[in-house]
Amino acid sequence: MSYGPKAAERLANKIILITGASAGIGEATAKEFAAAADGNVKLILTARREDKLDELSQELKKTYPNIQIYTVGLDVSKTETIAPFLDSLPEDFADIDVLINNAGKAMGLDKVGEILDEDINAMFQTNVLGLIAMTQHVLKIFKKKNSGDIVNLGSIAGRDPYPGGSIYCATKSAVKFFSHSLRKELIDTKIRVFEVDPGNVETEFSNVRFKGDLERAKKVYEGTEPLYAPDIAEIIVFGCSRKQNTVIAETLVFSTNQAGPFHIHRNT
Repeated sequence: MSYGPKAAERLANKIILITGASAGIGEATAKEFAAAADGNVKLILTARREDKLDELSQELKKTYPNIQIYTVGLDVSKTETIAPFLDSLPEDFADIDVLINNAGKAMGLDKVGEILDEDINAMFQTNVLGLIAMTQHVLKIFKKKNSGDIVNLGSIAGRDPYPGGSIYCATKSAVKFFSHSLRKELIDTKIRVFEVDPGNVETEFSNVRFKGDLERAKKVYEGTEPLYAPDIAEIIVFGCSRKQNTVIAETLVFSTNQAGPFHIHRNT
């Protein structure tokens, strides 16, 4: 079943950790897990913007009175903070079942030779080093019980690089091959590794990429019908609610008017 009673049964009482949960795909994924399980889950929601996490928590608790939510400010790029964060989780949230590595960012479209060092560092620290550090620590929990789901958010950019995206594409390619290697390392376990690669999704992503230039960000989606955060959230939750013997290893997701990073039909 796609959703319904069987999916809810499989998700029941799961402890789900979502990074970058304050907006976009992370926020939508939290809502989708809550809906699919009818609130019978425990969500650990992390992001840098704690106020946004609090708003999301309050919204979900109003809709699902039985849901349990723990929110905490966390910047995964500061990898030294990840182990203390996990060690400090309340007992009821400590035995994580699902890790959604969603936190990520792109900074600019500058060509090689013109890219700011701080933009290079920001992308690699968040998209690669933070994701790897979080996975390494949570994997210890999964190995103790021989179960758990790891969902890594990749991108079409990790499959099809484009001019001006050299660093971002490199980081998402790193996510892809990290995921492939991890999946192969875990084939003698019941731990599943999923990779979801979105195409053109309208979220705050472009606002961040263009450093608050909202007009420039808006043009990315102009004349198109892009994907939206709930579209990707549905796919993430669908994968995690499959039977334990099923791994939807890789999912490349386009809107109907897209076939590559810049191969997008625009209505003019």
